[in-house]
Amino acid sequence: MSSDVHYTLHHPKWYRRRVSVWWWLQKRSYAQFVLRELTSVFVAFFAVVSLWQLHALGEGPEAYAHFMARLKSPLFLALHGVTFLFVLFHSITWFNLAPTAIVVRLRGKRVPDFVIAGMNYLVWLVASAAVAWLLLRG
Repeated sequence: MSSDVHYTLHHPKWYRRRVSVWWWLQKRSYAQFVLRELTSVFVAFFAVVSLWQLHALGEGPEAYAHFMARLKSPLFLALHGVTFLFVLFHSITWFNLAPTAIVVRLRGKRVPDFVIAGMNYLVWLVASAAVAWLLLRG
């Protein structure tokens, strides 16, 4: 077998149909997918603010008080409201997607999708209740 590769000077140009930047708006499932992927930006924002809060806590009471005062500004309140909605959408779409991402078999039979999704929602509810109890008990 010869290892010599022969290229032509005039390579044919392949036909590629132009696709609009807004292709994902043509079907609801595409839009939902892209929107879900965009929610990761808001998840990252939440993580950065949480790390910022930990840093302020480590700097002392004055730095933490300044941080908390900054969080009460209208800009941060609006950002946190939008972030909450997007993170909520991210969580719900992930829990609905979990049965296709995680296949659970019990005694050789696949566990139904609604059971897997339901267990995710149940754990989420229990964890939320535990956090609410810890924060609101006094």
